[in-house]
Amino acid sequence: MINVLFSALPARWPDYAEPLRAAFAAHGIDANLSCDHPPEEVDYIVFAPNGPITDFTPFTRCKAVLGLWAGVETVVDNETLTQPLARMVDSGLRDGMVQWVAGHVLRHHLGLDIDILGQDGTWTVRTPPLARDRRVGILGLGALGTACGQALAGLDFPVMGWSRRPKKIENITCYSGEAGLRKTLENSDILVLLLPQTPETENTLNADTLALMPRGAVVINPGRGPLIDDDALLEALESGQIGHATLDVFRIEPLPEDHPFWAHPNVTVTPHIASATRPETASTLIAENIQRVENGQSLLNQVDRAAGY
Repeated sequence: MINVLFSALPARWPDYAEPLRAAFAAHGIDANLSCDHPPEEVDYIVFAPNGPITDFTPFTRCKAVLGLWAGVETVVDNETLTQPLARMVDSGLRDGMVQWVAGHVLRHHLGLDIDILGQDGTWTVRTPPLARDRRVGILGLGALGTACGQALAGLDFPVMGWSRRPKKIENITCYSGEAGLRKTLENSDILVLLLPQTPETENTLNADTLALMPRGAVVINPGRGPLIDDDALLEALESGQIGHATLDVFRIEPLPEDHPFWAHPNVTVTPHIASATRPETASTLIAENIQRVENGQSLLNQVDRAAGY
């Protein structure tokens, strides 16, 4: 019998209990799932950073910590965490991100706000542009960035992507390094941010890098709030250097009511809804990872602790 501890907000237990048990059964895993196993008897932890566990030291038998979140920035530096850590990149989270990103890229590409917000009785004919004439850049080519880039390429957008390490991805022109970042920014009419949050990625978009982008470019951030210097972005919006920013993540969440993003005419705020972990698909991935460890295989989506993601 494998003891699996569920460690997340108590309100999430009813959402996950049955999907996890069903996934374990489907994978032939004889598991005892609970919220209150004694630490020394736990084999696996299903973990959310806002749950009760902050000290992993007592979990001496634990073989792996299986995250429910895609982001690991709040736990990756925890010195008590010596067990392997896997981040969540389930198909539901991936598909939700692809659809949100594609929807907002198409919105800005087609200028849909002109029609949606311009119902003034004036018949104005305009010709929508073609995707092949709009360059899209993606900062971050992990599982989510790659999936978004390939989906947009499938819509005929020229897609380029930047990552810290060199990559080769079908239908995406890939860049890396400082020169590659500059080239990506200079050629992105629409820029999507899907980088992890690390000390190195904080303020990736700042006054200097925003100035590299084509005038009037659009920024879309469903990744992490600290990737952007808020003050620099507001200045770039005021000057017209950036035409619009659609933001789903912020340094402080919920976004404070008096934050200038709310009232800015060229900012769209969405309340961290770009993608969410779905219990059914997340449970399947958790079960698969337990099965892999029990069979002596490596974890899917294992976090590189040195890199921070």
